[in-house]
Amino acid sequence: MRNLFLLSVLGLGIFLTACSSATASSGAVDAVEAYVHAIVENDPSKLSALSCADWETDALTELDSFQAVKTSLEGFSCQESGIDGANTLVVCQGKIIASYNGENQELDLSTRTYQVIEQGGNWLVCGVQ
Repeated sequence: MRNLFLLSVLGLGIFLTACSSATASSGAVDAVEAYVHAIVENDPSKLSALSCADWETDALTELDSFQAVKTSLEGFSCQESGIDGANTLVVCQGKIIASYNGENQELDLSTRTYQVIEQGGNWLVCGVQ
């Protein structure tokens, strides 16, 4: 009986740890997903709010590159892939489709790894590898 109780307590501890890890990591994933949506929606203020100060200029430059095209997302999803120093790494699947004069160009998001940091309780994109 005592072994069953200890096994139950251990199982509950593992379950709660897994749940809290999933919740903590989702902040970085949510930030990247919102960041990519801000690019596709051509929303510079939202993009700035989702970028750390060191990356904001680069983020806005990337947004400028989509100004003359209509953009959409295809097959988009993201997941945390690891840690690099203070950065949480997030990878995504899917494509940004940029359409201009009836021609589509695809930006494969799987070739990028987003660097995300937590500052003041906010998750911010702070680079791309």
